[in-house]
Amino acid sequence: MAGKAIKSKKGNVVEKEPSPFAPAQIKKFIEEVKVEFTKIVWPDKKMTLGLAGIVIVLTFVVSVYLGSVDLLLGKLVSSFLR
Repeated sequence: MAGKAIKSKKGNVVEKEPSPFAPAQIKKFIEEVKVEFTKIVWPDKKMTLGLAGIVIVLTFVVSVYLGSVDLLLGKLVSSFLR
């Protein structure tokens, strides 16, 4: 029934949208995705490696900070419980 014309209460013919799972709609979606992928500006290798290095360093710094805070709070709580 998807894609067929139906009559409204006023007698006007109204087009019903086709199902998004119809093969034609899936093909249209894939073509639109391909067009959008051509618009992407990918960073060069140097930028990618630099940003990955920053992420790794910040991950290490934050993990050391959170580990030390956890250790200090754990010792503080255990000293109060004794």
